[in-house]
Amino acid sequence: MNDQLFHPHSLKVTCSNCSLRELCLPVGLSREELSQLDAVIRQSRRLKRGEYLFRSGEGFRSLFAVRTGFFKTSVASQDGREQVTGFHMSGELMGLDGISANVHGCDAIALEDSEVCELPFSRMESLGREIPSLQHHFYRLMSREIVRDQSVMLLLGNMKAEERLAAFLLNLSSRLSSRGFSANDFILRMSREEIGSFLGLKLETVSRTLSKFAQQGWLSVDHKHIKLEQPEALKALVSGCSQAPSV
Repeated sequence: MNDQLFHPHSLKVTCSNCSLRELCLPVGLSREELSQLDAVIRQSRRLKRGEYLFRSGEGFRSLFAVRTGFFKTSVASQDGREQVTGFHMSGELMGLDGISANVHGCDAIALEDSEVCELPFSRMESLGREIPSLQHHFYRLMSREIVRDQSVMLLLGNMKAEERLAAFLLNLSSRLSSRGFSANDFILRMSREEIGSFLGLKLETVSRTLSKFAQQGWLSVDHKHIKLEQPEALKALVSGCSQAPSV
């Protein structure tokens, strides 16, 4: 795979027949509206593991819908260390951070071989004025990002290490389930160090807490393979929150 755009007659999948349509686009668009959208969205782009989708400080031009694969977003802390700010999977939009200042405020890096659809923002704005449901959908997405930030603050501010990791695993479970994957049997696409960076925990704490959950019979761990044996126990651990925070 490479990071070049496909040729016009290759494997492009349009919005009208994409299996993820209902996850990243509003439900109820007419055939004509979907055709308008197909004409705006650029052909799919593939990235290899470790490649950047965009970098902090880069000019903002497009949003990106993740078709396949997994990404992390991160910023550099004052001492030069990487601070992971989020993880994104299929059916989710990336790049909303660039709207306000017209530049991206973080790096987006593929954690595995991935594929995205590019949505040129200026053209999406114009189309949103013609299709009110599309415009409303993007407002909802931006609102969700605000809620996501608030949830992360709750995660880091009020939860103990075990609660943070339990909430993180439950959130991944919920998001994978909504995409048709197993809710209780999945592969962690990120490293334990990246999980720790996001949760504000040391690598050793993440590994030790996973081992403790396994010893209690709540889950089984085989490298990056996680199987939630007793998800209800994890839910009880974070019962002080209304739901597992988004990541």
